[in-house]
Amino acid sequence: MQPQIVDSHCHLDFPDFDGEEAELVARAAEAGVTRMVTICTRLRLVEQVKAIAEAYDGVFWAAGTHPMHAADEPMATVEELVALAAHPKFVGIGETGLDYHYTSESAASQQESLRLHIEAARQTKLPLIIHSRAADDDMARILSEEHAAAPYTCVMHCFSSTAMLARTALDLGFYLSMSGIAAFPKSQEVRDIFASAPVDRVLVETDAPYLAPPPFRGKRNEPAYTAHTAKVGADVFGLDYADFAAQTSANFDRLFWKAAA
Repeated sequence: MQPQIVDSHCHLDFPDFDGEEAELVARAAEAGVTRMVTICTRLRLVEQVKAIAEAYDGVFWAAGTHPMHAADEPMATVEELVALAAHPKFVGIGETGLDYHYTSESAASQQESLRLHIEAARQTKLPLIIHSRAADDDMARILSEEHAAAPYTCVMHCFSSTAMLARTALDLGFYLSMSGIAAFPKSQEVRDIFASAPVDRVLVETDAPYLAPPPFRGKRNEPAYTAHTAKVGADVFGLDYADFAAQTSANFDRLFWKAAA
């Protein structure tokens, strides 16, 4: 029996996987990845993401407007996001956040969208799923301002930002999610940031179809490969793989309480 582990963030609706969902879920189960959260990044695609979650026992879903789409998609409303949360397998708000690497020109729209998603996370008590790239100062400021106004829970998905942003997130009680980036040979700085985090505040993910860990780097990623990143995570924390898998699964259940229920 493989230790069971959770892929806390993937995109099963992306064209890379078209028609292969059953095979992906089966291969994941063989690798011990028995649960996963598939993320909708444009609200107009909600129905197809929801349908994938409904088709497989171990697949849950979340939805939001990805920051890179904040300027070219209709602005999400709090009411719209809260209504989605009525679905029994809808477990998180997002992904949302800030991305100034490719889309800095839409920073104002991204910030407005982020604050709307935060309010939806507050109202639903579901975790906020944050994407942050090249925007650490604004991200730390907004997350802190909003948390001071009224609390909410959050995971920093695919964390590969600075130690400052990691510390800000952890001090607010948030979680950091480890992706294939943490398994890349040149990512020692990212591994060091994770090593300084409490192990009970760490999740693992693929962000599939992106960021495949070694030995699949450069190829299409898929949920089964969560195990490869988690083995690196186990080394970072000096744990047996089975213990790290159990710990990150317990962390997932605590944060994504609706999936645990």
